[in-house]
Amino acid sequence: MNVMRFDQAPPYQAPGHALMHMVRLQGREAGPADCLWLGLSTIEPGGGTTLDASGVEKMYVVLDGEVTVSNGQEEATLRPWDSCRIAPNESRALRNNTNRIARILLAMPL
Repeated sequence: MNVMRFDQAPPYQAPGHALMHMVRLQGREAGPADCLWLGLSTIEPGGGTTLDASGVEKMYVVLDGEVTVSNGQEEATLRPWDSCRIAPNESRALRNNTNRIARILLAMPL
């Protein structure tokens, strides 16, 4: 069993992310994992990511606030407990268009 206390979760940086604070909850620097890692992103008002694609699947769950997700062709505004899957090689951009902080959980393969 690997317990990671939130106040000890290691922060990480990713290119194309602005006004965001990200921590790993499990996997990578946060401990052993066989197939995926979990992260939590806090997105400040006006913050988000650039439109970009990666070769791996991503799963997002909004925990607090609102996050607009776009694949460059369509977009959806996710609210607490809404989720979104981004397929491998599908572009995605996240944006917090509100005036309050948003929090989103990310699950991604190693």
